[in-house]
Parts: sequence; structure tokens; C-alpha cells
Amino acid sequence: MSQHNSYQLARTGAAIVDRSERGWVVVSGADRRSYLHGLLTNDIATLQPGQGCYAAYLTPQGRMIADLWVYELGDVLLVSMIRDVKPTVLARLDQFIFTEDVQLGDVSDTFAATAVVGPRAADAIAASADLAVEQLTALSEHANLRIAFEGQPAIVLNATDTGERGFDVLVAADQVAQLRERLHAAGAVDLDQDVAEALRLEAGIPRFHRDMDEETIPLEAGIESRAISMTKGCYVGQEVIVRVLHRGHGRVARRLVGLTVNGTAAPPAGAAVQADGREIGSVTSSAVSPALGKPIALAYVHRDFVTAGTTVHVNDTDAVVTPTPFVSSNAPLR
Repeated sequence: MSQHNSYQLARTGAAIVDRSERGWVVVSGADRRSYLHGLLTNDIATLQPGQGCYAAYLTPQGRMIADLWVYELGDVLLVSMIRDVKPTVLARLDQFIFTEDVQLGDVSDTFAATAVVGPRAADAIAASADLAVEQLTALSEHANLRIAFEGQPAIVLNATDTGERGFDVLVAADQVAQLRERLHAAGAVDLDQDVAEALRLEAGIPRFHRDMDEETIPLEAGIESRAISMTKGCYVGQEVIVRVLHRGHGRVARRLVGLTVNGTAAPPAGAAVQADGREIGSVTSSAVSPALGKPIALAYVHRDFVTAGTTVHVNDTDAVVTPTPFVSSNAPLR
């Protein structure tokens, strides 16, 4: 199947996104929520079974260790992150366990995750796992549902970082091939990584170790409205965040912005962004948007150039600062 056709099915039907790059950690024990609440930027303490949130884990200097998705399953918390930061996250979390009733477990190789996205994602999963489709369409943002797949425990999570609405399905590692066979039989198609990346960029979703890294302050990446609770108590790095927000009025030296680029080729990561004859930033991710038919990119630029409509230059080509998402997906899940 062509990339164009698979992209169209992701937008109008159901498509499968490989999630092997994700790591999964279980946090158990009676103190699990209060423990993570004191470390992460979002409100973990009030999560109820079936709920979740997006958060960041910061250094005391306010720089990112990782961005995380946290799900309260009822008896444990499940934490998702990109796999290459998992050893660091696990080591740091373990370092701060003193007298708390908290245990950490790496389940990255126990479960295999498959994302199913698109307006018919719920139909495909329901047909594959013997569920009522309403059980899935009722899931709110970051919600989770424990199910069974072929008699084994499985989990469905509302996925929010793929660029198209959908779900992560976690099954036992030795069952993932069977799950995908069933999803294919239900009409879901595989997305290659280039198309999946285009979906993510059209939605303007930054990815750690691509658009954010260990030098990034969350405010620079623009994730504060989703990842940071402004009403919770202390967390690691809070002083820096509060100082920038309240004393600095949220002003940071650079910000991640969307760029719509002239021409036909997407600029490479690291390409310099220039304006007024000087370098003002660099590209972090780019793709040719199937929906727009032109290259788009995420880039950090100096704060004087973040206003939508500002013209800059990338590889001697004009580009325009563009609000994200570049392309919105409002289709209901069915």
C-alpha cells in the first residue's frame, strides 16, 4: 500500500503505528501516587483508577529528564516514556525511595505496545479483542481500560501523542503478532515510520530526544499547559518554572514553533533558521505534510521571532512561523 493511501486510512479509517520505541515502568505500593506526585510536574495524587495524565520529570534546575505518560490502573501506576531514557528514569526514581511503600518494575519486554489510530480505531480494536466499541469510545484523554486478550491481561490506553486520535494496546509480548493479525483482519493497515512522523508533525507534537532533550525547559517546548499543574504542591524543578512564569512572565530565550517551508524538500534536523542576516535557531523535526502538500517543521527560534506569520529562512528557503497543529483532526472515534 502506498504512503498516500495509508495516510488517508489513518485519517479516515484505522492504522497501526509501531510503538516498540516506548518503555514501560510499573510503580506499585500504597504510596505510589504521593511518591510520583512529589517528583513529577503534573497532579498524580488525585488520579483515580482508569485515569491518567501527561507530565514531565525535571532536574532541580528545571531541565527535562523525560516527558512521561502516567496511568492509574487501580492497583499500580503504569508509566510510559521513550525507551532510551528508561534506564535514567528508573535509576532516578529508585534513588528517591526512602521509607515509602513503593516498588518499581520494568515491564518493557513483558508487554508489547501497538497503537491503533484513526476514526475507526475503536472499531478495529473492539473486533480484535471482543469488546463493545462503546467501552473504547467512552475513554477520555489519558484514560485506560484493563481488558483480556486471549485469556491474558491486556491494557488499552487513550493515546495522545501520535498525531491522530487513537489507542495504545498492550498485550503480552508473545501475543503481539496475533493482535496485529486480528487488527489487519478488522481493516487496520500498517503505517511506516515516515507517515507516522508526518502525522505527529502535522499535529505539532514534540518528541523527546528529537524536539526536546536534557537541556530543554518545558516552557521552551510549549508543553506546560498539558504537562504542568499550576495548582499542585512542590515537585522537583518547580522553583525554576515558577520563577520564569511569574517573575519572567513566561519569557524564555527560545521557543519551539511550527514552520511552513517553501519548496518541496523537508529541511534536515539541525538546519539553521535565520532572520535579519543572523542565525536565530535550528530545525528539530521535519516532514512533507501529506495534507498540505508542502514541508513543515518544528524548530527552536529566538523569542523575538515566534509570532505567527513571521518570515524566516531555512537553507536559503523562505519559511513562515505557523501555529500548531498544522492540521487538525476532529473526527470522532468510531
